[in-house]
Amino acid sequence: MSARFEVWAPEARRVAVAIGADRHPMSALGGGWWGTDVPDAEHGTDYGFLLDDAREALPDPRSPWQPHGVHGPSRVYDHSRFAWTDSRWHGRPLPGSVLYEMHVGTFTPEGTFDAAAERLDHLVDLGIDAVELLPVAAFPGRHGWGYDGVHLWAPHEPYGGPDGLKRFVDAAHARGLAVVLDVVYNHLGPDGNRLGSYGPYFTRAYNTPWGDAVNFDHEGSDEVRAFVVRNALMWLRDYHVDGLRLDAVHAIADHGAVHVLEELAEAVQGLSAHLGRELFLIAESDLNDPRLVTAREAGGYGLDAQWSDDFHHALHAALTGERQGYYCDFGALETLQKALTKVFVHDGTMSTYRGRHHGRPVDVRITPAHRFLGFLQNHDQVGNRAAGDRIGATLSPGLLKVGAALLLLAPFTPMLFMGEEWGASTPWCYFTDHQDPQLARAVSEGRRREFSRHGWTGDVPDPQAVDTFRRSVLDWGEVGKPPHADLLDWHRRLIALRRAWPELADPSLPRTRVAVGDDGTARWLMMWRGRICLAANLGDRAVRLPATGTPDDPPAHLLLASDREIALEDDAGGAPGTVALALPPASAAVLLHPPAGPHGRTL
Repeated sequence: MSARFEVWAPEARRVAVAIGADRHPMSALGGGWWGTDVPDAEHGTDYGFLLDDAREALPDPRSPWQPHGVHGPSRVYDHSRFAWTDSRWHGRPLPGSVLYEMHVGTFTPEGTFDAAAERLDHLVDLGIDAVELLPVAAFPGRHGWGYDGVHLWAPHEPYGGPDGLKRFVDAAHARGLAVVLDVVYNHLGPDGNRLGSYGPYFTRAYNTPWGDAVNFDHEGSDEVRAFVVRNALMWLRDYHVDGLRLDAVHAIADHGAVHVLEELAEAVQGLSAHLGRELFLIAESDLNDPRLVTAREAGGYGLDAQWSDDFHHALHAALTGERQGYYCDFGALETLQKALTKVFVHDGTMSTYRGRHHGRPVDVRITPAHRFLGFLQNHDQVGNRAAGDRIGATLSPGLLKVGAALLLLAPFTPMLFMGEEWGASTPWCYFTDHQDPQLARAVSEGRRREFSRHGWTGDVPDPQAVDTFRRSVLDWGEVGKPPHADLLDWHRRLIALRRAWPELADPSLPRTRVAVGDDGTARWLMMWRGRICLAANLGDRAVRLPATGTPDDPPAHLLLASDREIALEDDAGGAPGTVALALPPASAAVLLHPPAGPHGRTL
């Protein structure tokens, strides 16, 4: 038995593999690469690389396994040893899917892949199609969000390491669930990041909040781009992951003729064809630029979808009344109406928050709605609040149902944040476990300063405090208790309705019509998607909304109601024979309008 070791270290004069006290010199292969075969090295062998005269062996930049943490040695991992059972799995298309964002460390008290897998039946029962995992690449300490990962090829050991992730994906596929993995290519964490010791992985040409930018377009960048593209393909191929969520792509600086995102999309498309399996890429972007999801043939990057922050902001502000920070540009129901029909509220319009014009219009005639992910909550929008409070801490159960209906029946690909489906009372805070005392202190103090600058006078949980992490773990004992059980049932019914009616999977944005009323005394919204109409009362007064247009129209049928007092009644203020929908405060109803013939007869 022997193992092959290769590493890119273009500036090194000598490189060796260190295994225990043994040193195995590596040969120059050209292009800055070094390689050698080491006899008797096999699965489970710990190793590192020695550069030039260094006495300290560094972990492998492509380490597949970091069992001793980010500073420890790498370990050889043989992917062929795992016995997959998903040979009949061919993936799941993103269009029509409902996603569920999950943080492995707080989804269960155990905080492991295996424990999360034991809860997958809950997601199947809910109607979820794909689980989106927050980053699992090895990061410092035991718990954290994962966005400070430094070993991009190695699943976090406290979660269960490489085999644990494979068991989770295999279990998901056995239940018909796709798995999406959040990956971070715009920066690396500060603790344990040794890529710069090997080569020009970073450049000072661009300023970023994390220091030097990842080098995607300067000298030596060809291998850096290859590092990222191959890493993405590795997750999809070796771990059978179905899709990737690309973190904050607006922070990727690449001025080359072919952007690295376009290169990545092309490579993933090729892998999908090779494997015969659906694979997709979802971007997070602050640019409001539809070119991300425009086909490469039409001059775009060819990604499959992107997050739609404007939809979240419009829905959140409409429900909560919050206007601080970036919510200052939202809140009126007209902005929610625009988000539902045009995707971006800021599509070249003035952004008060930014102090400039922002965004580019989406051509809704040719761009399908499923290319945009809608959400009412996610890890950022909850965890980046000072106290990590979920929207349920602010809204009544009635408004939570209204928000769920607007999310799950909107034309976009919907995503729930773990626990949202039952209105989890646990917060989800920003938490870290940095082992470097200086870095830990800087993170804790920086968090307090950040919110004090924004006028926050309340308590800001210390990210480094273990209790901050523990408070963020879901309480599964809530699921069957009131009012949580009722909200969970409401989400189930909405997802089932979405799946039952073709209109609710229609990707055509021009066929979504929205009307709103927001006059200070009444706040309502009606959204028509084919024969299906969602009527929502966001105000604190009862409203009556038309349920038929003329006496010749067929009567509407009430498919789903969030409140027992919702009823279809004769419209006393309308023409004889017309019907009105009575909506109490903070309620929503779904109506079915049968198609009518030329004389009002139901077809």
